Amino acid sequence: MIIDTHCHIDLYPNPRKVLLDCVKANITVLAMTNLPSHFEMGYSHFQSLKKIRLALGMHPLMADLHKREFGLFLKNINKTSYIGEVGLDFSKEGISTKDIQIDTFSKILKVVSGQKKILSIHSRKAEKEVLDLLIKNNTQSAIFHWYSGGLNLIDAIAEAGYFFSINPAMIRSLSGRNIISKIPKRLILPETDGPFISNKNLPLNPGEISSIINYLMKEWNIPEHDVKSIISSNFSRLISYLK
Repeated sequence: MIIDTHCHIDLYPNPRKVLLDCVKANITVLAMTNLPSHFEMGYSHFQSLKKIRLALGMHPLMADLHKREFGLFLKNINKTSYIGEVGLDFSKEGISTKDIQIDTFSKILKVVSGQKKILSIHSRKAEKEVLDLLIKNNTQSAIFHWYSGGLNLIDAIAEAGYFFSINPAMIRSLSGRNIISKIPKRLILPETDGPFISNKNLPLNPGEISSIINYLMKEWNIPEHDVKSIISSNFSRLISYLK
């Protein structure tokens, strides 16, 4: 089973071809959106697919559009069990909209509290704030996508029962590798974050996770079959929350 828990099919130059290729290759994909209007545009193309799910998103770096789009978020929330990409970004790029982001993310967490939803979370430079809000709103199921925060917070995230999705860009950096080594095996899931991550100057396609598998074989000192088995088991536990 090939699993990709975070990519953006709608942002490829030819989304329809990428989607059909995923279906043909029998890949399991959680496809993110950055705004509810993007979700609405893509929904009909994903609706009948069993292994590819479209998530309803409100990206923190698009905070200027959140007020206008929030009604669409509420309108579409019952169409999917997956929420993403949502969260906070207090990097240089996002810090100017910090208050809007916190307001939107808090509202989203309140709305989904008590519902069976799986969230894919953006948390750059705001990892502690994201974790605090998830716990405060009793969020049961979430994935920290491309975690880049401090090693000291990983235990607290793991204790709360949240997953981490790791990608090929993380294994290329020392800080990324240090993070991966600290995450419990039972909480690791693969992602590509395509088309934002490239290999040999070409955007990764959904499901291109072989470099992650190869890295984990060495990191965990176990054969390929066992790595895939752990990932498959982790994903099964993730989605069992929806049953």
